[in-house]
Amino acid sequence: MLSTEEKNNIKDITGKYYMKPVLSRLDELIEEKGNKEALSYLHDTILDAKDDVMKIIEARKDAGDIKDVSQASKTVVGAIFSNSIVYLFLKAKEQGLVKPNVFITTKLGKFKDRVAIKVDGETQKPDMDLVLYGEDVDSNPRNMMIISLKTSLRERAGQTYKWKLLLEIATSDNPIRQKYNIDYPLGIPPLVCFATINFYDEINNPQHRGMFKFFDRSFIGKPIKADFIDNLSQLVDYANDNLA
Repeated sequence: MLSTEEKNNIKDITGKYYMKPVLSRLDELIEEKGNKEALSYLHDTILDAKDDVMKIIEARKDAGDIKDVSQASKTVVGAIFSNSIVYLFLKAKEQGLVKPNVFITTKLGKFKDRVAIKVDGETQKPDMDLVLYGEDVDSNPRNMMIISLKTSLRERAGQTYKWKLLLEIATSDNPIRQKYNIDYPLGIPPLVCFATINFYDEINNPQHRGMFKFFDRSFIGKPIKADFIDNLSQLVDYANDNLA
């Protein structure tokens, strides 16, 4: 059973113009693979919907709703990845596969300050696209997982793991923390995770494989077997085990 907010979240996702070709494929994928396993097939699903999404973007350009097709398509791809994960996660929760007190959101406002690190009084906040969190019996957020989503591993993925290293420094007793006056003032640190759909086949680059080791867990929306990254379908069980 979904909460009113979660139902509104699904309604918001289904109402986005660029999601319609993707959602029809996701619903078919759920029927074929099941709610959790569908998460591991986002790469092929999003690619398969690409031409239909581009037709919609071109039509909006012709109608004067957007100016730059190229820029719009780049923005849309990232949004599709994020919205697809939320949609499938909530559909899994609707089926009872996610514990009732585990939640997912792209509305990050109330969480930004909870993950702030202080470096000599200045604030450092992570690159985060999704937050998953548990609630206690009084509906207060407790354990938290932040996820950085990337269709490509270039540049911004490195920003995320550098912040993870900063978090490790801030939450352990070490001379670097003392030297630079680094502090994480809010107690229990979040799990820091990374997810990609690997559009550019970058995960086999040794430098990128090494980067994954810095995260608490890394996921890929593509059914592969690897010892350095997990299939995205495992996100549901990982959230249940660590946040509830």
